[in-house]
Amino acid sequence: MSNFPIQYHEPVFRPPSEWKSLIIQLTLGCSWNNCAFCEMYTSKQFRARKEEDIFHDIDAFIPHAYQIRRVFLADGDPLVLSTNRLIRILNHLKNTFPRLQRVSAYASPNNLIRKSISELEDLKNAGLNLLFVGLESGDDEVLSMINKGETSKSMIEGLNKSKLAGLDSSVMIINGVGGKQYTFQHALNSAAIINEIQPKYLSTLVLTAYKGMDYLKSRLNVDFTELNEQELVQEMRQFIEHLQLKETIFRSDHASNHLILKGVLGRDKEKFIAKIDSI
Repeated sequence: MSNFPIQYHEPVFRPPSEWKSLIIQLTLGCSWNNCAFCEMYTSKQFRARKEEDIFHDIDAFIPHAYQIRRVFLADGDPLVLSTNRLIRILNHLKNTFPRLQRVSAYASPNNLIRKSISELEDLKNAGLNLLFVGLESGDDEVLSMINKGETSKSMIEGLNKSKLAGLDSSVMIINGVGGKQYTFQHALNSAAIINEIQPKYLSTLVLTAYKGMDYLKSRLNVDFTELNEQELVQEMRQFIEHLQLKETIFRSDHASNHLILKGVLGRDKEKFIAKIDSI
């Protein structure tokens, strides 16, 4: 990769669907970075990059300008930046890449709440299309256990505000994140929050202890018993059974998933349940 036009500040993460996107780092690390289960940005101290450095990275792709159709704004939550700064960056992207079709970013509900509807509309008009939001759970006890820094109320408020502004969302729930103690309420309350939000995209992945389960348990503030594969599938069934979605594209095809489901909810709800029951 020595001929790559820019030098990233590693590690760099992106959603699976952004594999064709040019990644531009607006921030380094995550503005929250306290979730007990997450190891993505623990090696970084959060900071916003200088605007001139961001513009330099964008300009480095001028020779490839007509090839760039999608851009993903990294790292953990660029929406923490001021709206005016984000608009300047979005305008520069639009002016540099004439065939640009989509700009996306990770976002937290709290940072969405901090912006007004008008600000979010301005970001949409400047070219921001899609927000990736890790909800993890819709249950407040689980959210407290994993130190998410969010509540079900803040999630609904933030996502519905961005939806009113015309921004699409892709939200994620973690299968098994509540362990055996909270599995039932995690499934039901996660479905309830998704029903309130009605996102364009929904995905699930399975809780993974990248540094080992003992390390994960040491970061949780309750006793935690991991779900086995059968219990994970049972939790998934409860979650899907209680979803009442109109037209949400659903995927459970992350590398961590034991059960692969792809379709549209609610159209494919009964098909998903039948597949789970057959397993």
